[in-house]
Amino acid sequence: MAVTEQEVLGALSAVMDPDLHRDIVSLGFVQTVAIDGGRVSFTIELTTPACPVRDQLKHQAEAVVRELPGVESVDVEMTAQVAGARRGGPMIPGVKHVIAVASGKGGVGKSTVSCNLAVALSMTGARVGLLDSDIYGPTVPLMMGAADDEPEMDGESLLPIRRYGVDIMSIGFFMEPDRAVVWRGPMVGKALNQFLQDVRWGDLDYLIVDLPPGTGDAPMSLSQLIPITGVVIVMTPQDVAARIANKAILMFRQLSEATEHEIPILGIVENMSGYVCPHCGKEGPLFGSGGGATSAAALNVPLLGRVPIDAEICDSGDAGMPAVLAAPDTIQAEAFRKIAGQVAARVSALTVAVQGPDV
Repeated sequence: MAVTEQEVLGALSAVMDPDLHRDIVSLGFVQTVAIDGGRVSFTIELTTPACPVRDQLKHQAEAVVRELPGVESVDVEMTAQVAGARRGGPMIPGVKHVIAVASGKGGVGKSTVSCNLAVALSMTGARVGLLDSDIYGPTVPLMMGAADDEPEMDGESLLPIRRYGVDIMSIGFFMEPDRAVVWRGPMVGKALNQFLQDVRWGDLDYLIVDLPPGTGDAPMSLSQLIPITGVVIVMTPQDVAARIANKAILMFRQLSEATEHEIPILGIVENMSGYVCPHCGKEGPLFGSGGGATSAAALNVPLLGRVPIDAEICDSGDAGMPAVLAAPDTIQAEAFRKIAGQVAARVSALTVAVQGPDV
């Protein structure tokens, strides 16, 4: 006898999403089951195209259905649809998730992480925007190869610059190269509000916001203006950097209480975690070791990944092409891709937790 749809769904209910801790049937991932004699086909629609266990889920689904009596072949189509967050406060039209990238201090590679995270997410098929809100030291235009570009206006809306599949906006597009920005706190908040509301971002799955370092006006303004899906904290391994990064995490937890909606910490990225010798391939610490893991454990947040230091990352940023594109086969590029997957998985888990499984 031919296999039934109920039997197929029963077999697939044994396939668990390791990030959401539910089976793919109860999560609503399995769609359009079709049976033609011994041929079975179905679609698995994930909550993000950057799902780090995409291939694992596909292989497991194929295996459990193939074991059913009467099944001769299995065809699985993998798709993704990012569900928007439903948190309190006004949303940016068309933007499903706002992910802030922050650091307790400057010089830790926060903008490098922001650019590579945005491009890595875009490479999976996600629709991604990148807002450089570092008012005092905007570097995203240079690092994304758009330093000489000027955004256009369409009516009263600014149109972002598009590079490497990512929509970009930055105060750097409007600054004279040799002049410093001397602004007080209210001006920073006003500028950030304009970039959030007056830019025509269009439909985005993720808007990455590269915050200024420290615990000043920009993160406070951002948390008051829009609901943030989550925050990625960037730090270097040494103990003093860990202490400062911890303060940034505590700041967002305090802002959660002040704004009456939670601002989750998606996790910590330990940048410059070691030096990989180009000759022998061995890695050694330059700035100490273990700071990211220690902070993550102490504050009960995930360690999203470690990125070893490499001159090629700096060179690629200066040349206007993030490392995930300029040097895709390096350890560093692979680290950024994995971090992007972890961030996407954490966002999906938070969304399912807030909205329930049928998202």
